[in-house]
Amino acid sequence: MTLPRRMLLNAFSMSCISHIHHGLWSRSDTRQLDYASFAPWTELAQLLERGCFDSIFLADVIGTHDVFRDGADTSVVEAMQIPINDPAMLIPAMAQVTEHLGLAYTSSVLQIPPFTFARQISTLDHLTQGRVGWNIVTSALRNAGTNLGFPGLPSHEERYNRADEYLDVVYKLWEGSWEDDAVLRDVVRGRYADPAKVHAINHAGEYYKVEGPHLCEPSPQRTPLLFQAGSSTRGRAFAAQHAECVFVVDSLAALNGPASVVRDIQTQARAFGRNPDEIRFFQGLSPVVGGTEADAKAKLDDYMESYSMDGALAHISGTMGVDLDGVDLEAPIESIEVEALRGWVKGLIDANPKKTQTFRDLIRARTLERFIVGAPEQVADGMEAWFNAGIDGFNLTYSVTPGTFCDFIDGVVPVLQKRGLAQTEYAPGTFREKLFGHANVSKDHHAASYRRD
Repeated sequence: MTLPRRMLLNAFSMSCISHIHHGLWSRSDTRQLDYASFAPWTELAQLLERGCFDSIFLADVIGTHDVFRDGADTSVVEAMQIPINDPAMLIPAMAQVTEHLGLAYTSSVLQIPPFTFARQISTLDHLTQGRVGWNIVTSALRNAGTNLGFPGLPSHEERYNRADEYLDVVYKLWEGSWEDDAVLRDVVRGRYADPAKVHAINHAGEYYKVEGPHLCEPSPQRTPLLFQAGSSTRGRAFAAQHAECVFVVDSLAALNGPASVVRDIQTQARAFGRNPDEIRFFQGLSPVVGGTEADAKAKLDDYMESYSMDGALAHISGTMGVDLDGVDLEAPIESIEVEALRGWVKGLIDANPKKTQTFRDLIRARTLERFIVGAPEQVADGMEAWFNAGIDGFNLTYSVTPGTFCDFIDGVVPVLQKRGLAQTEYAPGTFREKLFGHANVSKDHHAASYRRD
């Protein structure tokens, strides 16, 4: 079943104090200091479901940003993604107080063995009745590598090689280990499942050896809805093969130009034999909504009074692996080879290939240019322009929580709904069914190749 195209709305957050817009945690109108209790998360989930959001998406890191000023001190002082809790632990609590909201979280292919991770996410998919999504990351922090027993962060190429094999293992477990009719639940004969239809996977690769079988019976989605955010050359190829939802931070000019990330991934998806219509693209934005444009601009000015540039620089330094405290901000960004988040640099260069992009441009792109500011109609106009250019949905980042989402739900969502762009009620079924019309990965997806017919 093909669903009519509509605008998708995703709330972007993290189980920590300071996520993206650093310094604002100290304000009295945000609940960021309450991150370690259930209440702000369950109440946010209920708010988002009231606003007919498709999902909440929880980012994560497994290391400190310790490059800026040659250490993690700034990150600790700024609470910049440290302390941070495990996002998976929030999923059952939010599922308990909602019925439809999709629940996606980040897990790196470096942090949990694939057999254990497959079991964990299948369990969550069962407990949520099929509302779980997985954001596949390969990690970008040096400290993540050393925390997990590596001598440092594995190279960009090795991380993606590991990711390719990791995905093969979990696909075999989710899709191939249990046949569709393996579970009998025959209380009369005392037979729960047919052992002839439960299979070991006997995977033996370069990085992983897993016998199986999967310890969980098939969950509603089998494979969780798959998210990915890599925009490097290798990351785009990975997304084209595996991702169903792709996060991008682009410009309208780039989206409409020859270097469009969206068109590149769609083209590569066709080469993998996939239907590119089975991929949804989410643009990252930070809405600041006011009753009037002037009100919204005043609100942003107020937020910027609390904004911490040190926090922002520590964040960017960590993800790039370059200490921006000692870098000439007017230097071209391509002058330094980065091993960490290459997509940041590639995306900025591709957006305006005729202009020499500097580190100052990068900092601006990762801070102020995230914001979309105005009255509800103006914010809706801006989002509609993105939608018409090929973006399917939006990864909406808060300035203050839950205030940013309250303003958006009360102001912008009704405008989008009136225009027929955003849903007014939820479709039945799993997370994937609500977005694509089918519960399991499509037949042309790589995961489906491991199904037993």
